[in-house]
Amino acid sequence: MKYVDEYRNGEEAQRLAERIRLEADPAREYRFMEFCGGHTHVLSRWGLSDLLPPNVRMIHGPGCPVCVMPIGRIDMAMALALEHDVILCTYADTMRVPASKGRSFFRCRAEGADIRMIYSPMDAIRAAKENPERQVVFFAIGFETTTPPTAAAILAAEKLGLKNFSVFCNHVLTPAAMEHILLTAPDRPDAPKLAGLVGPAHVSTVIGSRPYAHFSEKWKMPVVVCGFEPLDMLLSILMLIRQVNEGRAEVENEFTRAVTAEGNLKAIDLMAQVFEPRESFEWRGLGRVPLSALKLRERYAAFDAEKRFSMPEISVPDAKSCECGAILRGEKEPKDCKLFGRACTPAHPIGACMVSSEGACAAYYSYGRHE
Repeated sequence: MKYVDEYRNGEEAQRLAERIRLEADPAREYRFMEFCGGHTHVLSRWGLSDLLPPNVRMIHGPGCPVCVMPIGRIDMAMALALEHDVILCTYADTMRVPASKGRSFFRCRAEGADIRMIYSPMDAIRAAKENPERQVVFFAIGFETTTPPTAAAILAAEKLGLKNFSVFCNHVLTPAAMEHILLTAPDRPDAPKLAGLVGPAHVSTVIGSRPYAHFSEKWKMPVVVCGFEPLDMLLSILMLIRQVNEGRAEVENEFTRAVTAEGNLKAIDLMAQVFEPRESFEWRGLGRVPLSALKLRERYAAFDAEKRFSMPEISVPDAKSCECGAILRGEKEPKDCKLFGRACTPAHPIGACMVSSEGACAAYYSYGRHE
């Protein structure tokens, strides 16, 4: 299959791994953070970490939108479904995320809440058209990748004149979180000292590679935008090693078959038309991060569920026994959590990192990295 099979060639993987071993300076420590959870799964699924020399280590970042969603925001969505009798539409990977008192959307549905799994925001539009007597709320979640479809749904609802559709907006911004991790690292004694960043793939197809120039210019941090196949990852690691060795700090694009410097201009314009930045937003594991999330512009306030239902902000601390926060900050690996693989498994998750298909704990468990 074009653009897949050729990026899974075992012999080429071995050649790239050999180049990494040859070019990695034994006197240096290379710590590269992959922000995207999809990259964490690539590393685990294909056993790429085992091909790297001991002084080249991949640090797992917070790049899973389900993982970084704080418990309080999930509780707020549950309250909509249980107390306001709305039809709550959400993506499937949020259904099992544990919130307060061990509840999840699945459990709320068992209690009588009308919570529906959808594949597209337009499915929520359809639900609103089919149920004119009910309020329908779309629980919008995700990075820049899933934000344009939410914007398109809001514009469709406006064009249709729907009065029973609104969005509970939880879209967050990748560069702001990356900046926060670097900015707060000196205050966190366990924070790894990073030598470079692996830029996310799907997000970058939307925003392009240009927004990462800030990290190379301000932080003198090499960045390589990376695809989702094993050869993508190995080549990106090699590119980062070469930048470090040569004293360069640039933004390089390994994923040229899908990512451009300027990104998807139509999608960017769509997001800018409908959304504007929030002053701050709470991230699981990171706390409140300034200008790191989006809200609806005043023009589209009629479709803002937080305003329509006067939703109070809720903040709930994570379970003390769960290490999701430290894992999302790159300070610990899943195997460092006492609950991992014991009390916390995909069948009975304690934290969001075990629930999401992109979560670090789910990756380690699924591909045996804990054994």
